[in-house]
Amino acid sequence: MHVLIVDDEPLARRRLAKMVETIEDCELVGEADNGNHAIEQVNACDPDIVFMDVRMPEKDGLEAAREISLMPDPPAVIFCTAYDEYALEAFETLASGYLLKPVKEEQLIAAIEKARKITRAQKKASTESDVEESADELKQRQHISAKTRRGIELVPIENVLCFVADHKYVTVIHHEGETLVDDTLKDLEAEFADKFVRIHRNSLVSIAHIEAMERSSAGQFEIRLKQSEYRPVVSRRHVSGVRELLSRL
Repeated sequence: MHVLIVDDEPLARRRLAKMVETIEDCELVGEADNGNHAIEQVNACDPDIVFMDVRMPEKDGLEAAREISLMPDPPAVIFCTAYDEYALEAFETLASGYLLKPVKEEQLIAAIEKARKITRAQKKASTESDVEESADELKQRQHISAKTRRGIELVPIENVLCFVADHKYVTVIHHEGETLVDDTLKDLEAEFADKFVRIHRNSLVSIAHIEAMERSSAGQFEIRLKQSEYRPVVSRRHVSGVRELLSRL
């Protein structure tokens, strides 16, 4: 389980980080000191679990958790705070846990295990739902349509290299360039589940255009695409799934 710690107090982050590092199958992938930074780190690090303080400068933990809950494939959020009066608001953000400081090791382990079970159940339910919807309701398009200054542009699905989400917009990267579309990444993933694979919270890549998954000089895994210099990054969370897919191709 990849973990992100969000707290405006460096000592609190350091204490929790030391505890996380002693827990089997848990890896600290990032830290943040306020809600805005937390959202940036969720997109950058793609964690499974976010340990979130409530009272922080700029954007507090509750507001950040609400935004995170609206993301595609959101991580589990566990609040760690010195105040018990925010529990009701915390669970309204769909948080999976609420721990009071100072956090005890057994409480931390129990919260992580609960989040692990919830995450697995959600992924299973989401996958089953997407498969049923794709089979029963969705008719797969042969083109992606987009409104441009020239009118309606049709991009053949076979020419699409990947879909990349950035806040409210999705960019289609294809052989002729880049195009913004109104579709959500979640809907595109459901419709084209047999043709595209999720490699990051914000990215779907065409399976047919994948040549290899390689480690960059910076230590990140990237996808090498056919006839393209573009190298989309594979998040740590999705490396094993992509590796399994490539082994079957």
